[in-house]
Amino acid sequence: MDEQGRARRPGGRSARVRAAVHQAVTDLVSERGYGNFTVGEVAARAGVADTSLYRRWGNLEALLSDVLLTRLNAQAPMPDTGSLVGDLRTYAANVAREVTGPDGLAVVRLSIALSGEGQQGLQARDEFLADRARQLQAMLDRARDRGEDPPDALGVLDHLLAPIYMRVLFGAGPLTPDYLDGLVDRLLA
Repeated sequence: MDEQGRARRPGGRSARVRAAVHQAVTDLVSERGYGNFTVGEVAARAGVADTSLYRRWGNLEALLSDVLLTRLNAQAPMPDTGSLVGDLRTYAANVAREVTGPDGLAVVRLSIALSGEGQQGLQARDEFLADRARQLQAMLDRARDRGEDPPDALGVLDHLLAPIYMRVLFGAGPLTPDYLDGLVDRLLA
């Protein structure tokens, strides 16, 4: 309910404004990098008043944290293919597709920047990591329940996700299907 007692609609203007603001942030991070724009510039790019952004998010770091968490949680959902190798290969392909997509590098750079920028950035990073660890553990638990012998979540991070992100951040080579499958094979060896 809003302040006048009306039921809030899912979607509608609020969802459109949030999506426009999130896209404006992502575009500005891509163009200028973290810390090189203001709430006013985000508002202008999104076509809303900066007071609306301050009212909803409070400050730029809270807005950036919201963008980061929303984008990362929407990306690369945990697959359930019926086998651990299938789940991990699908997951690796999803992550690779997202981080090499139009906004992928900007989102990765934003997460790195935020994790070094104050308490709200650290909180956003910790919330994302905890959420992703729960999802990953659920996938690994499903494999264990099927009688498979999955690695631990940290092993998946170290041997699957870290190489993907390092290649993207440093331009160290393409994320081909053969490369991704090789990461999964080495993780499960």
